[in-house]
Amino acid sequence: MRLPIVSIIGRPNVGKSTLFNRILKRRQAVVDPTSGVTRDRHDATADWAGYSFILIDTGGLIFQSEEEMQRHITAQSELAIEQSDLVLFLVDGQTGVHPEEAAIANLIRKSKIPGTSTQKPVVLAVNKIDGSAEDPDVYEFLRLGIPEPIGISALAGRMIGDLLDRVVSQIPPVQAEETESLHLAIVGRPNVGKSSLVNQLLGEPRMIVSPIPGTTRDAIDTTLEFEGRSYTLIDTAGLRKPARVKEQIEFYTALRSVGAINRSNVVCVLLDASQELSVQDFKIAEAAADAGKGLLFVVNKWDLIEKETNTAGAYVKDLEQAARTFAWVPVVFISALTGQRAAKILSMAAAVADQRTRRISTQELRRTILADIKYKPPPAAKGKFVSINFVTQAEGIPPTFVFFSNYPELIGETYVRFITNRLREQFGFEGVPLRILLRQKEGIRKRS
Repeated sequence: MRLPIVSIIGRPNVGKSTLFNRILKRRQAVVDPTSGVTRDRHDATADWAGYSFILIDTGGLIFQSEEEMQRHITAQSELAIEQSDLVLFLVDGQTGVHPEEAAIANLIRKSKIPGTSTQKPVVLAVNKIDGSAEDPDVYEFLRLGIPEPIGISALAGRMIGDLLDRVVSQIPPVQAEETESLHLAIVGRPNVGKSSLVNQLLGEPRMIVSPIPGTTRDAIDTTLEFEGRSYTLIDTAGLRKPARVKEQIEFYTALRSVGAINRSNVVCVLLDASQELSVQDFKIAEAAADAGKGLLFVVNKWDLIEKETNTAGAYVKDLEQAARTFAWVPVVFISALTGQRAAKILSMAAAVADQRTRRISTQELRRTILADIKYKPPPAAKGKFVSINFVTQAEGIPPTFVFFSNYPELIGETYVRFITNRLREQFGFEGVPLRILLRQKEGIRKRS
């Protein structure tokens, strides 16, 4: 599925990151396997009132700055606006209307829904309105030409629910995944070989290739057929380095990867065998897992590595040590330059895509997973005997399993990992993030 994208835009120090964190605290689902990985990304999946969307936090916009760093931050914010389905324009109610905000409002108004002349939806949120006595200050911001500003306090949580109600009422519905073609995103840090890999895949003599228009700037989607299956490559190789500053490169790369991940079924995270593993690699993988996409780790430039006995096995071991929560992701070693094993990516992506749509019957889950749970039940907590009495797979992608318990709130992350590991041991799901939901079932609470 393609989730709508919402970007928080505004000047520095108006509370964008505070609002970003406030909204994300409302997530309810337990998602495997994202715990234990650094979470200082600038985007994440948010949920509100049954709606899901990708939320992007951006740097503060200053148009008149002569500083190189600030110019890059501005460019990133402009890109976020371009990618968004809705812009959440945040201003500071304590300082009043700032001259820069008129320029930001003009920039937002120029952004159109792709393929139309219609302006993108925008919600104007006036932050730091801590009580009803300050509500009249909100109307000063009507001068920006954006109707119906809403006063909030990101720090205290005031009116956040009303703000999110307004946001989800204006974002487009979730789009179903393409079923005719497997959408494969090629993502990774700059200079890991994305262009070479895409060219190598398209150069295979057994493939039929046709270009089609892309939906993101600097990217062209390409369809191809391989071994009787249709693929659409979503190429992020057009990413440009915005600065020589490492942090800015990583921010820009992650931001530009959001759209590609969002439109994909399977994400190919390209690693460079000649370089040390980077936190940024795992941030990209975490973004894909959060979005429920299939995952492959593809280690490029393997031809440059001096081989010894079990060199590949040692690399996989190091990879698992660096990101233990991604042990379920298959790894393939290639050379995009020579083409060695490049085509294997397509067959592996197809296998992962099939696993994402796999369904397990309730009867089979009761016979296997519920039996494991009865043999090793959840530990007692707070003086309560905790039990799980029923499990079923919910509709939708990625595979989501619902466990009903007398005290679901007392089941910890360690036991959730046990459940997830047993699901993988029994049914595979290689390359697929699993979602575990814990629910209360009426009539099964027991006194303890």
